Amino acid sequence: MSYSTTVALANPAFPPNSNSKLRNPQNRKELISLLQKCKHYQIPQIHAKIIRNGQDQDPFIVFDLLRLCPIDYASKVFRRTQSPNVYLYTALIDGFVSSGHYMDAIRLYFEMVNEYIFPDKYVITSVLKACGFGLAVEESRQVHAQALKLELSSNRSIRLKLMGVYGKCGEFESARQVFDEMSENDAVAATVMITSYADHGLVEEASGVFDRLRKKDTVCWTAMIDGLVKNGEMNRALEVFREMQRENVRPNEVTLVCVLSACSQLGALELRRWVRLYMEKNKIECNYIVGGALINMYSRCGDIDGAVEVFSWMKERDVSTYNSMIEGLGMHGKSTMAIEMFREMRERGLRPNSITFVKVLNACSHGGLVELGFEIFHSMTSSHRIEPQIEYYGCMVDLLARSGQIEEAYSFIERMKIKPDHIMLGTLLSACKIHGNLELGERVAEMLVNCNDADSGTYVLLSNVYAASGKWKEAAEVRALIKEAGTPKEPGCSLIEVNNEIHEFLLGDIRHPKKENIYRKLEELNPVLKREGYSPATQVVLHDTDERQKEWALAIHSERLAICYGLISTKPCTTLRIVKNLRVCNDCHSMIKLIAKTTKRKIIMRDRHRFHHFENGACSCGDYW
Repeated sequence: MSYSTTVALANPAFPPNSNSKLRNPQNRKELISLLQKCKHYQIPQIHAKIIRNGQDQDPFIVFDLLRLCPIDYASKVFRRTQSPNVYLYTALIDGFVSSGHYMDAIRLYFEMVNEYIFPDKYVITSVLKACGFGLAVEESRQVHAQALKLELSSNRSIRLKLMGVYGKCGEFESARQVFDEMSENDAVAATVMITSYADHGLVEEASGVFDRLRKKDTVCWTAMIDGLVKNGEMNRALEVFREMQRENVRPNEVTLVCVLSACSQLGALELRRWVRLYMEKNKIECNYIVGGALINMYSRCGDIDGAVEVFSWMKERDVSTYNSMIEGLGMHGKSTMAIEMFREMRERGLRPNSITFVKVLNACSHGGLVELGFEIFHSMTSSHRIEPQIEYYGCMVDLLARSGQIEEAYSFIERMKIKPDHIMLGTLLSACKIHGNLELGERVAEMLVNCNDADSGTYVLLSNVYAASGKWKEAAEVRALIKEAGTPKEPGCSLIEVNNEIHEFLLGDIRHPKKENIYRKLEELNPVLKREGYSPATQVVLHDTDERQKEWALAIHSERLAICYGLISTKPCTTLRIVKNLRVCNDCHSMIKLIAKTTKRKIIMRDRHRFHHFENGACSCGDYW
């Protein structure tokens, strides 16, 4: 007996019918069996048989029919049903929710109430789910009030759904009131609250709920770790994970994906090795989700060979797996391999999606493959029927701008079918600064300001364009505007992992306990590097000061301090891995190549745009970034 039949028999809301065919259990059983076994394309044929048998008003049959039909078809069936009961309403509401028609589900619920059909716990749970997805807070309050009147509000499923919808809508006081009415050791309820707080950036509130819970299950620990990762609290996320280990709570694959994400963003290579060993020891399957997370982590921690290794031993690969691999190869300057991976994916019969093309076009941009990039760009419409959106146009502007074809990039923007966004124009403005094209830079900045898309970054870039051309007065005027707006420039920050600890450095940082040794090492390096031909590129210092001050301003960049700390804290020949939040400047790039040569070290650095592998006086990017 099916679930729907069981529910129906247990409830008098399914009325008897005088039609003999409706009372014929054999006909009903046969048709329900056909419905449960049928393919979607067979539904109209079976529906026709139901109508011929005169059983199109049988609530048991209609219930199963509504649950199986596509939503448009189900709506038509429902409208032709005489006196639908609460279960038929629930079936269609569930269908609306599953297909993403949340407001239609909510409207249907209130239509049911207006027809004086009393809601039960099932339909209330379903409509609250719709309210949560649709962020319909007022409607959820009305449903809550109805649940109170019908004495259904104590139902645990309803309470969890109420907490969820209030949390998604940012109504934390209401969510907390419902939460406080539940058992203080309800891990599921606590998880809902933790997720709600974390999704809205209220990390401390989430942590408070988490800390007060005496018994935490894997899902609860994972929710806390995930919330910290989403809010940029990577170190805290890893600390919670370590605490989870101390409590002997076994992580699942979702937990590991969250931890891998934190490792990726921190560049914590040693911890990722532990995660890999943990997976092997506990025989956790490397499926699409975990495999993709591992590939991303290895790539973002600077170990592209590790990413390739994971990719090679994955038994099955989907489009997202290839997307991750293409992105990683592109970021590490292996653009040709990324294109080969793209071709292999197509040869295996996997159809590239919109994300694939963003990744492969970015790979072309990182490698300066202009002609190939345009060939792939045009193939989107000609071969794959994918209409280019703003992201793809942005990739092409970036490709042209990185290769120094500034005017061509500007012409490309003018010919586009859609309006450029501030990211695209910002990319071109940055290229104008790098290549010293002040005239075009001013035009691009004016476009940004006129379309109200200019942010603090726009003005910083414009100021830099002026400064790079020696127009100090104009640069100062723009910076004054930034100061008045109260949106300071994002400070440069570099991270390095040493002995499983992440160390952070800012420009001219003097907070580190070993600051004296760090600056001493910096002074020791300067004469060595100058003998190798290093000459400070003071023109990149965008301040009107003397040459000596400009040289010092370059010497104390955060990545240089991180590298010096790595040199004094690790064994000779050890690879140094640096993560920087901004684009590495030309002078630091030149200097790090020489540091790698003179110290016989490999230095892997991830900046805002890509990875740089410095070794033997050269960089993997080919001085193209």
